Amino acid sequence: MAVLLCTAIFTHARASTQTTAQPSIAFDRDIRPILEGKCVSCHGGALQLSKLDLRTRETALSGGARGAALVPGSAERSRLYRMVAGLELPAMPMQGTPLDQSQLTLLKTWIDEGAGWDVAVATPSATGNSAVVAGVERRPLTPEERAYWAFKLPEQAPVPQVARKELTHPIDRFLEKARAEHNLTAAPRADRLTLVRRAYLDLLGLPPSPAEVAAFIADDKPGAWERLIDKLLASPHYGERYGRHWLDVARYADSAGFEYDMHRPNAWRYRDYVIRSFNADKPYDVFLTEQIAGDEMDGKTEDSLIATGFLRAGPRVLFREKDNPERRFDYLDEILGTIGKGTLGLTINCARCHDHKFDPIRQRDYYALEASLFGYVETEVPLAPPAEAAAYLAQNEAINTRRDELGKQIAAIEKPHRDRLELEQIKKNFSEAIYRAAAKPEAERTPGEKLLAVQVYEAVGVSGAQIDRALTPVELAGKQELSAQIAALEKDRPRPLPMAEIATDGDYRFSPLGEGDNVVSCPKCRIPPPFPGSYLHKGSGRYEVPPSYFLIRGDVESHGPEMQPGFIEVITYGTPPSVMPRPDGRTSGRRLALARWIGSPQNPLTARVIVNRLWQKHFGRGIVATLENFGKMGGAPSHPELLDWMAVEFMKRGWSIKQINKLMMMSDAYQMASSFERAANAANDPDNRDLWRFRPQRLEAEIVRDSMLAVGGNLNRAIGGEPIFPFIPKDILAGQFRGKWETTPEGPASWRRGVYVYRRRSLPYPMFDTFDHPDMNVTAGARNVSTVPTQALTLLNNPFVLSQAERLADRVRRETTDPLEQVDRAYRIALARPPAKAEMAVATDLIRKQSLTAFTHVLLNLDEFVYMR
Repeated sequence: MAVLLCTAIFTHARASTQTTAQPSIAFDRDIRPILEGKCVSCHGGALQLSKLDLRTRETALSGGARGAALVPGSAERSRLYRMVAGLELPAMPMQGTPLDQSQLTLLKTWIDEGAGWDVAVATPSATGNSAVVAGVERRPLTPEERAYWAFKLPEQAPVPQVARKELTHPIDRFLEKARAEHNLTAAPRADRLTLVRRAYLDLLGLPPSPAEVAAFIADDKPGAWERLIDKLLASPHYGERYGRHWLDVARYADSAGFEYDMHRPNAWRYRDYVIRSFNADKPYDVFLTEQIAGDEMDGKTEDSLIATGFLRAGPRVLFREKDNPERRFDYLDEILGTIGKGTLGLTINCARCHDHKFDPIRQRDYYALEASLFGYVETEVPLAPPAEAAAYLAQNEAINTRRDELGKQIAAIEKPHRDRLELEQIKKNFSEAIYRAAAKPEAERTPGEKLLAVQVYEAVGVSGAQIDRALTPVELAGKQELSAQIAALEKDRPRPLPMAEIATDGDYRFSPLGEGDNVVSCPKCRIPPPFPGSYLHKGSGRYEVPPSYFLIRGDVESHGPEMQPGFIEVITYGTPPSVMPRPDGRTSGRRLALARWIGSPQNPLTARVIVNRLWQKHFGRGIVATLENFGKMGGAPSHPELLDWMAVEFMKRGWSIKQINKLMMMSDAYQMASSFERAANAANDPDNRDLWRFRPQRLEAEIVRDSMLAVGGNLNRAIGGEPIFPFIPKDILAGQFRGKWETTPEGPASWRRGVYVYRRRSLPYPMFDTFDHPDMNVTAGARNVSTVPTQALTLLNNPFVLSQAERLADRVRRETTDPLEQVDRAYRIALARPPAKAEMAVATDLIRKQSLTAFTHVLLNLDEFVYMR
């Protein structure tokens, strides 16, 4: 930008001193038709993409958002020529045919001869501009696009009739139909010891204790398996297990990410909300609505407000947001991407800059969805009764107002000295041209100079100590007195209330995120709405969403028409409302309408996507293997009729996650053995696509740690609360310059479940990272499963693993001193089964030659320990 600015300044001077030699190119005859035909439809009149106007020489020289477009005397340095010649990207024009060689030669010669410009270029008609925009944003859907399987509403096909009459469960009959077609034989039922461990790990993420195993084995009455499932679904640890799955989708973390990775002190409340919701079996459509529009729901609650933390759970810079308003569009894109992949199985982001290349998602669909979210801002609300919350906010607002007044007085004292010192630094460290641009009054700077000045002033920076040394004694005393008053004000702040990090509607124009004192409930009010019930509100009238626009090619500076809220047309059935006005008028009702569209039975994807995700959790692979992409570039469903049958059944059963958990686990398919070999099966279906045996599944990172704590008898099973910080070696922490990690002392406080471990984006807990914890910056439907040497080395050498092996040995030693009984007990604790004869011999020999701890360490390293079979 500095180069462009200096070039523009230089060319102004050069243009004024050009010779009077007659150019060979006539602007009106040769150049104006090119500009009118190829350029000004997008860069002139009402439509000025990238803020570039090519109708006059002056506006071309001043340039647009990317600097000067024209350098008279040098076509090679003129962005106008370089982009139409394809020397610089993106090549222009982006619509229509490119310039031919004769036109390029004319344009180059004209610029090299000084870019004489003796007549203004005609402004395109309004109709012409509209046609350009319409051509970009509108493309009719074809019957073939609408006919794609995922875009049609699911229908519950009749359950197939199969030869194996003993199969009565609908899931088994759909699967058996496919097996029979491929000449596959289903595996027999797993033994009860395998099943009880499978169920506990699957639903709770914890291994069963020997007593729990014995209780299931002793229950020999019909329905024992169903009773076990009901018991586990009712456990408060179920929410920790299945809530963690959703937190992957929600890209949850306790820090903001990016370079500064700032701590989010109240993010954990969203995590606890998710756990509570899964434990309560909250209907999935309500669960989604709370997270997208919990502040807009009738009868909103503390939980529904906390739920909106979903919208803001992604990575944020949280530094100088006001100076970078373009970030807001990146954050909106991140939210749309999470909603798209996480709830609809669609890659919506691909339509930000152009129509989706593979799926019938048009760019105007993207910006209609963006308009549905556009009023959102991020703020905090006190979790307290209305009167207490209102008093708290009012007192803080009064202190903030007075603090700001005092701050302005300090700034006024410092300003002349700061300005002088900054200019001295600029003159010392930058060129004369840059110094002149920075020294100009702001009103006299060109757009390029304004941007350059901001960057230069940020670069130099003057410390408070430097300013204090420059102040006169009287000025310094005045500043110190004002600073003392600010310090006294801060002491008078009320005791902090519990706060929730939420999203609501406001005017983002005060700040891209609407953070802090700048959050508003309407254009006239600068105080965020407290929970619950009434709002502390200075203004009057209904909230109005700031305008959002169709962005040409995704460029935040290139506004097309203003957009109204809407949905993805190809998966919209009927005419659902795009706005649901709220009775109190404090929010727009756009997000509520979006949430209701997503959670509607008339949406063909929502139920399919969540049922497919649950299938993957239980069976190791989704019916659609690409959990986040049901579009044409995603995987085809292996059992489409089964998927649709379950999706409809899910909605019939009130969108209940637990009922679908149980439906899947009650099937014979879930209860099959994982160890089963048939030559025909291996030949006809080597990938087990038709589920002829149960797929072993590697435990997630948190569950590996939780299992070690559980078998050692050390697991702290407390539910909810602030995150913990397990031990991380000092040499790792020493390389971290920002972010939070305050190690929790070793003991019960640090032995809580993995779901409560602090999620820091710039420093994932190393053990979790080794075992494929997902990237917390993006939504993750399924975790990657790798097999790498560092996993084996962690299990062998990690201090936590070694300490838990020692505690498991201590537990076994307390229960028995007989080596044979110790081996039997350790196997039953760690693997929920007795050892085989050969295993007993090897284990006792190891204890005799080394130690009981060496043996328990081997147990924790077994493949069987870290897999659900």
